[in-house]
Amino acid sequence: MEGEALAELRVLGYIGQLIEEGALARAVSEGPRSPPFTALCSWLVSELKAVSSLEESITPTESPEDSETFQLEVSGLVSELHCPYPSLTTGDVTSRLNDEGSCLQLLSFLGSELQAARILHARQLSPAQRHVPRDAGGSGEVIFRELQALCQALGMAEPTPDVPVSQLFRDLETKIRDVRSGLGQDGVGKPLLSRTLEPDQWEHLKEIHRAMCVEYGCRRQMLISRLDVTVQSFHWSEGAKKHGTVMGQLYQPLRQVLCASSGVTLAHLLSAREDLSVITKTTSASSREKTACPVNKVLMGPVPDRGGRPGEIEAPMPSWGDRRSGSGGGGGGGRRQQWR
Repeated sequence: MEGEALAELRVLGYIGQLIEEGALARAVSEGPRSPPFTALCSWLVSELKAVSSLEESITPTESPEDSETFQLEVSGLVSELHCPYPSLTTGDVTSRLNDEGSCLQLLSFLGSELQAARILHARQLSPAQRHVPRDAGGSGEVIFRELQALCQALGMAEPTPDVPVSQLFRDLETKIRDVRSGLGQDGVGKPLLSRTLEPDQWEHLKEIHRAMCVEYGCRRQMLISRLDVTVQSFHWSEGAKKHGTVMGQLYQPLRQVLCASSGVTLAHLLSAREDLSVITKTTSASSREKTACPVNKVLMGPVPDRGGRPGEIEAPMPSWGDRRSGSGGGGGGGRRQQWR
């Protein structure tokens, strides 16, 4: 039964500390005396209130001494929801959750109520609010992929095309708040963009972004072309001609993932933290940990002198010669020196 409860919590999008193996069993064994268990129940109720007209709420406890208050709140909650389980509605209020079975039954009941409330809430939305946009002029599919990646990063179930947009963003906001609360004050860091921009400033920022993307694409295309030319030069040697097919099989998969267009958007600016403004030298120890390789230790032997030093080239000496006959005029047939 604990495995079923854990699977149901994952479907509902729970990513708290009880998702780890064995954590839920320990919390259920302690029941209302366990702060993680009460926090889980509080999360289920908060999610339920977001999609229903539920009035009762549950406050997570901070110590085992608050267990009686928690059970009183649970009693009012199950009464409002018309819970059908006698173990949760009859008997002494402060002893209804003293066994693991009752605690698991409470989690199962709240989870099923949350699923039903989400379905009913989705049916009440307008068609424009119900679906994640996927065909909005080509950008809908991009938005849907970004939302899928966001849900995957947060440990949530991937959204389906028929999921309500409002519900999806409400779930995302709840998950992000839960994740941030567990990271501490300095876990995320301060944003690099610390001020609020006006609409006209956003338009100027978009223009700057487009100009930089064009410049970046030009520079990146040049580097990619230089890479192609360099790799082609490797095939000129006699030894490389024997292994040309193998070299192509190794190089082409790496080359195909390189593109000249930039993947940086304004969303990256909004999510950037202050640590991105710190410039690290390429020769620093932290950078060398990722760039060091055996090639750096290879010493080149003597190479032929190719010249090319202007300071060592002697200036050409002028030469003297006779003027061609018939050229020029005057001078009485005298001889003139001609500079060549």
